[in-house]
Amino acid sequence: MIRILANDGIAANGKAQLEAAGFEVVTDHIPQDQLMTELNNFDVICVRSATKVRQDLIDASPNLKAICRGGVGIDNIDHAYAKTKGIPTYNTPAASSQSVAELVFAHFFSLSRDVQRSNFELRAADSDFKKLKKAYAGGQQLRGKTLGILGFGRIGVEAARIGLGIGMNILPVDLIKENEAIELDLMGQKVVVNVPVVSMEKMLAEADYITIHVPGGNLIGAEQLAKMKDGVILANTSRGGVINEDALIEALNSGKVRGAALDVFIGEPTPRRDLLEHPQISVTPHIGAATGEAQYNIGTELADQIIAHFE
Repeated sequence: MIRILANDGIAANGKAQLEAAGFEVVTDHIPQDQLMTELNNFDVICVRSATKVRQDLIDASPNLKAICRGGVGIDNIDHAYAKTKGIPTYNTPAASSQSVAELVFAHFFSLSRDVQRSNFELRAADSDFKKLKKAYAGGQQLRGKTLGILGFGRIGVEAARIGLGIGMNILPVDLIKENEAIELDLMGQKVVVNVPVVSMEKMLAEADYITIHVPGGNLIGAEQLAKMKDGVILANTSRGGVINEDALIEALNSGKVRGAALDVFIGEPTPRRDLLEHPQISVTPHIGAATGEAQYNIGTELADQIIAHFE
């Protein structure tokens, strides 16, 4: 029987689908430092972002036949090295796109109306209702604003779809695509909008909101921040470090950046305190794909890939 270690968990539907197909699925978490001796008891390992599958672990597990990542990025897996050993890596790039894009806009709406600050300040025992009402009277709407999208893959397209739906102008940047035909469902009526890709310079100069959906790299530093519009709002739900954290703090303190949304950080699970405590930063603990719908989709997609692999 093929044994699968879902070391970071798997949705119940995915587990049930695999077991119905005759696989054994173990969901008991094995600590990273014990995997070197334990993983060779399994044919497949499924991970999310917590477990790392590096070259030494691959070498120590000659029985390993497939590596699966429940999510988009596979930077916690030495997938190129695994390929040289004949071990394929599977991920689920489409399963959580909508969930991540919706989280971006949850942050955007919050930052635009200072919800993340006023929510806590109003709860304080000594809060002054009238003072807070005046302090947070400078909100802004998203309709009519320009959304910059850095990385126009599946998640970027979903972000564009939401932006178009609420009346935003869309400026995507991508290294591969030249445009994207985005289908909107408006009360049962299908509308297709062609969205052309623009240059990085144009996007930085014109965007009121910028969301980042790239697999990694330090792409937004002091130079890029300086080219942005005053009062821009940023969101990073891709990888920690894509926005230079020191440069971001400086831009927030100077007023160049109105607000920033961070779901990912350098040094997870212990991000910098000055980021977590900054009043203009809205934070979440890497929950972009943490919806029931996304996890269901991930479970189904992983199960389909594993079953197809062994067939």
